[in-house]
Amino acid sequence: MKIDTTMVLDNPADAAMLARELEAIGYDGIYSFEGQHDPFLPLAIASQTTSTVQLGTGIAVAFARNPMSLAYLANDMQLLSKGRFILGLGTQIQAHIEKRYSSTWGQPAARLRDMVLAIRAIFDAWQTGERLRYEGEFYKHTLMTPAFSPGPNPYGVPPVYCGGFGPRMTEAVGEVADGFIAHPFHTPQSIQQLTMPALQSGFAKAGKSRENFTVAVNLIVGSGDDAQSLQEAREKVRKQIAFYGSTPAYRPVLEVHGMGELQTQLNILSKDGHWDAMTALVPDELLDAVAVVCPRNEMAARIRARCDGVFDRVNLVARYTPDTTGWADVVRELKNR
Repeated sequence: MKIDTTMVLDNPADAAMLARELEAIGYDGIYSFEGQHDPFLPLAIASQTTSTVQLGTGIAVAFARNPMSLAYLANDMQLLSKGRFILGLGTQIQAHIEKRYSSTWGQPAARLRDMVLAIRAIFDAWQTGERLRYEGEFYKHTLMTPAFSPGPNPYGVPPVYCGGFGPRMTEAVGEVADGFIAHPFHTPQSIQQLTMPALQSGFAKAGKSRENFTVAVNLIVGSGDDAQSLQEAREKVRKQIAFYGSTPAYRPVLEVHGMGELQTQLNILSKDGHWDAMTALVPDELLDAVAVVCPRNEMAARIRARCDGVFDRVNLVARYTPDTTGWADVVRELKNR
């Protein structure tokens, strides 16, 4: 199991030093997310100060771009990183796609599937020199002249991972992508009952096996040096879980635990901004099912117990407990077991 982390940056320029430090700690992968900055630029900078760690977008908003622009970006990142790049894509939600990006929304599972297939077709044309002929349901790419083809990438084609939620999206990812990125709002039970069956359905459609596919997870973790700081971490995590739980799309996770009605309650409170009241509704049972919040010396063992044999990669979502060491002791223990 590989151990990953996400860079949180105020300035993309800071990626140079931070990525070097994270690589030295021993992380296997570093991701950059689409928030206040473009996710590709920090990784381009990080590629020049690192040599072994993998670099990925976790995630880049797919529908804010098109397959050709993503293929060029991914190909260039693969060159810059000398074969260490992972193209991680996600859909975002309708309001952001239409109102923030002024892009097209509709049939997101089918559209993401089509986008990944289009990117693969573009990669194949560059690698083989054959004519580009992709005509999908949403995307068509039929022009690629030598002047605009970068040609074969000496480091090969970068893998494509996709985030997803819900059976149709998860099945589509299993069918056409190289990896699936599980959202932080999940539990071991929801992965077993919802995610894995949908992925298996996608594998069956593509005629491939689990062994040739990467399942990566974003896992919320938190800790504290004493009882008070540990409880403070738990409350921060509880608040985030309340926020996730208020989202209708995430209701199936709660239903797995017989808590479907909690989603309705959280959603009603969220519309009036009653965040403290929402947080108070999240029981310890749910908190401990979603996240790993425990004393520092127990964390590696608990992560192992939860993730070994289920996930190929785990990304420690650790922003709820500020840590100047980059969780170096936890990473070291995870990698030494």
